[in-house]
Amino acid sequence: MTHDSAHGTGTQGLGAEGAPHRLTTREAAERLGVKSETVYAYVSRGQLTSKRNPGGRGSTFDATEVDALARRTGRREPAPSAAGDLVFRTGITLIEPDRYFFRGVDATELARHHGYEEVAEWIWTGELRPGIRFTAARESLAAARRTAASMPRHSSATDRLRAAVAAAASADPLRFDLSPEGVLNSARNLIPTLVGALPAAGGAADGEVEAEGSLAARLWTKLSARPADAAALAVLDTALALLADHDLAASTLAVRVAASTHANPYAVVSAGLGVLEGPLHGAASGPAHRMLAEVVDRGGAAPVVADHLRAGRRVPGLGHRLYRSEDPRAGELFSLLDEIPQAAPAVAAARDVVATTARHTPLHANVDLALAALSVAYGMPAETGETVFAVSRTAGWIAHAMEEYTERPLRMRPSGQYTGPRPPQPLPAPKAATPEGAGPEGAGPEGAGPAN
Repeated sequence: MTHDSAHGTGTQGLGAEGAPHRLTTREAAERLGVKSETVYAYVSRGQLTSKRNPGGRGSTFDATEVDALARRTGRREPAPSAAGDLVFRTGITLIEPDRYFFRGVDATELARHHGYEEVAEWIWTGELRPGIRFTAARESLAAARRTAASMPRHSSATDRLRAAVAAAASADPLRFDLSPEGVLNSARNLIPTLVGALPAAGGAADGEVEAEGSLAARLWTKLSARPADAAALAVLDTALALLADHDLAASTLAVRVAASTHANPYAVVSAGLGVLEGPLHGAASGPAHRMLAEVVDRGGAAPVVADHLRAGRRVPGLGHRLYRSEDPRAGELFSLLDEIPQAAPAVAAARDVVATTARHTPLHANVDLALAALSVAYGMPAETGETVFAVSRTAGWIAHAMEEYTERPLRMRPSGQYTGPRPPQPLPAPKAATPEGAGPEGAGPEGAGPAN
């Protein structure tokens, strides 16, 4: 990146009479994207040289040397914004008010022409590999399946995915290789392992080896007992591709914090899955599914929307803080679902929800509503959207981990604002032990309350 100096284009790096232009500490910090303190840390580490200003007030730095350091470091230590927030420089996803891009390419256009695995490779490497298929290592898949199968029957898909990640990690002795190729090998093994560890829909038995075909085709058998036609499979594959990354969502931020400690790829995915399960993040599609199913059953959105509002609940599947109109991911999925006759009732119900709610507030459909339309149309479970989200977003988490591995370790260390008692406080008195078998004060031997 070229940075024009105050002396004008064509003289960058040169001062009066062709002498090398010297930067103040503030100017050097701005070029490097760091705080002034970090500039002096570079000097102490021998990465920059400085000269004292005449009169001893402050230091100056050679502009050429500063620019060379900026290229070497990739300007990877940005200064806090005016609001004090940590800013991450990333080359993965750019979000604009009505669309988003993967490495500069319109993400919806990319998903329209390439499957999930190809999109994942693009996000990771900036290269398209047509027809690529991810394959799980036999040992990883077996360990993940055993672990997931041992869980209680009521366990959710996300529960099983978290357990599968841990099991797959234990079966991969090379997981600590954080080189780009090592991380990618782990990722290409982990994603199909996650899909393979999920139980087949309808109680069908899984084979001992991984099923063939695209990742979307393998995931379909975990979501629906109905066979997938080409159109339905295209919707699922597109959904996976569209959801692969979305900049610094909450789960991705957790992943970058984990990666800053140089945790291995399996561990950073575990961090992402933990945050994803929050009802305000990946689990948001479940309520949208249940609402949409009820709209289909009741023949209209009005009574269902009214019930939500009467109970003080927000209407799920509507609005997105980053888009001023319809979520582009939702628009792309609805355009595909429009071509499938079987999806017509669910799609009509989704549009009825949007239209009904628009009488009060102009909220647009988000991707959770589109995923709900897919899952309702094909009789999939309510947690389908969350499962698709988790499998897909693993690609983005890996991409962000790879970026973070090149950063200064442990760079995210905010300071807490202490609000506890003002120290020093006296040493607390020990709590009196309760005699064994005694209930709370006023209770009888069986722990019953007072007899009044």
